Amino acid sequence: MKTIQAYRFALDLTPGQERDVLAHAGAARVAHNWALARVKAVMDQRAAERTYGVPEEMLTPTVSWTLPALRKAWNVAKPDVAPWWRECSKEAFNTGLDALARALKNWADSRSGKRAGRPVGFPGFKSRRRSIASVRFSTGTIRVESDRKHVVLPRLGRLKLHECARKLARRIDNGTARIMSACVRRDGGRWHVAFCVEVERPERLPARPGAVLGVDVGIRHLAVLSTGELIDNPRYLTSAHQRMRALARALARKTGPDRRTGRRASKRWERAAARLGRAHTRVANLRRDGLHKLTTRLTREYATVVIEDLNVAGMLANRKLGRHIADAGFAEIRRQLTYKTGWNGGRLILADRWYPSSKTCSGCGVVKTKLALSEREYQCGSCGLVLDRDLNAARNLAALAADATTAGSGPAAGRGADRKTPLAGLVALKRQPGTAPAGQTGTVSPQGETANRVLARAH
Repeated sequence: MKTIQAYRFALDLTPGQERDVLAHAGAARVAHNWALARVKAVMDQRAAERTYGVPEEMLTPTVSWTLPALRKAWNVAKPDVAPWWRECSKEAFNTGLDALARALKNWADSRSGKRAGRPVGFPGFKSRRRSIASVRFSTGTIRVESDRKHVVLPRLGRLKLHECARKLARRIDNGTARIMSACVRRDGGRWHVAFCVEVERPERLPARPGAVLGVDVGIRHLAVLSTGELIDNPRYLTSAHQRMRALARALARKTGPDRRTGRRASKRWERAAARLGRAHTRVANLRRDGLHKLTTRLTREYATVVIEDLNVAGMLANRKLGRHIADAGFAEIRRQLTYKTGWNGGRLILADRWYPSSKTCSGCGVVKTKLALSEREYQCGSCGLVLDRDLNAARNLAALAADATTAGSGPAAGRGADRKTPLAGLVALKRQPGTAPAGQTGTVSPQGETANRVLARAH
C-alpha cells in the first residue's frame, strides 16, 4: 500500500545558514506579494470600470492566477522587481507563487459554491514580521546523509539535524520510500524540516481482527472506550495557563510594534514574545504527542473504530467550554484515526451527527427525550439500567458497526427514524445490535447480530 507521509525533524542551523533560510523565505514572500498586487490591481480596475458603465467586453483583460501563468509573469518581471533573484533558489519564488495560486483558487471556489465549508476570504499580503517563515523545495538535491544527522537541500547545502533521521533513512535504504519535497519552516523559535515522502507500507492487520471499539470523546475524560477503559484528559493548556498568563502580562508591559505610527518593537518585547511563543509550542507538542500515542494504540489493536461526527466548530463557540474543547483536540483525534485505521488494515465508522448516542439506552434501545449535560449517569426508566453517561454512549457507538457498510464510508445506521427526538408517544426506533427487549436489562455486544425495528415509548 502506497501512501503519502510526512517526516518532520528539528534543525540546528548556524547563524549563516539561518540567514540563508530567511533570505529564501523572504524571496517567497516578495514573489507572493508582487503577484497578489498584480492580480488585485486588475480586479480593482475592472470593478472601477464597471461603475463607469463600461461594457463587459471592453473591460481590462483579466489576469490568470494559475501557477504556470504566475510563474511566467514573474520570470519576465523578476529582473526589475528582485534584482537579487540569482542569490536564491527558484524554488523559493515558486513557494510564494504556489501559495497564492492555491489561495485564489480556494477563494474563487468558495464564492462559486464549489468548495464546501466556511467561506474563504480573499488572500492578503504577507508581512515580514507577522508571517511564518517557510520555503518548500520540490526539485534539486534533496537527501538524507549517510550519518543520518544531516540533510542536503538545494542552495542551502548540508544542514545539521537536531535528532536522528534513522526512521526515514531506513525506508529510503530499503527502497520503500521516496522523498517528493522538503519544507523548511520556523515554528516556536525553532527551525524544522518536513519531508513529504511516498511510502510503501506493508499490509497489516490489527491485533484483534474482529474487535469493534466505540470511542466517546469528552472533556472530563479525553476518551471513554466501549470496553470500559477511561482515558484521562491531560489538559495541557490548563496546566500551563498560569505560566502563559504571566508571560502575556510581561509581554504587555514591553514596548511593542505599532502599525499606525510605524514604531518597531523593542528587543525586550521580541524576547518576551519569543518566550510566550515557546510556551504555546510546548503545549501543542505535548498535545500532539499524546494524541498520536492514543490513536496509534487504538488502531493497532481494534479492527473497527466508531466515533461521532461532532460539530467541533460549533462547539468551540461555547464561551465556557470552547477553550477546554480546543485543548482536548477532538478534530485531531478524528483526523488521526482516519488515516491510521487505513494504515493498520482497519476501518473507521462515523456515527451520524444527529444520532442520540448519549440519550439511547444501551440495554433496551429506548431513547430519552431530554438528557441534561449535568446528568453524568444514565438511568433508563424502561429497563432500569444505570450506567455512566459516556460509557453508555461508547457502547451505543460500538453497536453501530453491525449496521454500517463494509467499507465504512456510508452513513452509519442505528439512529431513530425521526431526526429530532420526539416529545412523547410511540416512535419508530432502530434497535441497537445485541440489545434486549424493553423490560429486560442487558449490555450491547460490540459484535451484535440483530438489527430489527421495535416500537418503544420515548422518556
